[in-house]
Amino acid sequence: MTASADARFDLTIARTFDAPVHLVFEIWTTREHMIRWWGPRDHETTHLDLDFRVGGAYRACILNLANVESWMGGRFVEIVENERIVFTFQWEGAADSIGVETLITVTFEERDGKTTQTLHQAPFLDADSRDNHIRGWTQLIEREQAYAERASRGGA
Repeated sequence: MTASADARFDLTIARTFDAPVHLVFEIWTTREHMIRWWGPRDHETTHLDLDFRVGGAYRACILNLANVESWMGGRFVEIVENERIVFTFQWEGAADSIGVETLITVTFEERDGKTTQTLHQAPFLDADSRDNHIRGWTQLIEREQAYAERASRGGA
């Protein structure tokens, strides 16, 4: 996996999954899949509304080990099956990020039965906020990869 950031306070994370593109894309589109891996390590997704269509919304709550809830949501801006998902992201109720909406683009590219997924998010107000998201997204993508690869082998 690679992660990078620049002075514009955006982030990019790329990882290659040992799973076909249609499966990696599908686990982003279906609540029953997404609820199992959405969120950083040591977090449980306790709520997930998912209206996966252009103009549709999502809203989720993740719970950490200290029983602290974090709510987030946004809208789907663009969907190209097996290629790209573009959506907005905003924390609810977080004092340092109320009203801050970022745009996330997730792309999928298959080669030799494996899928490279690239996540890009921008803009952030500062480097600290961006770096916190790098940590969170990296852990989420690790969970997603494990889930996708299990599902590719016939288990989920």
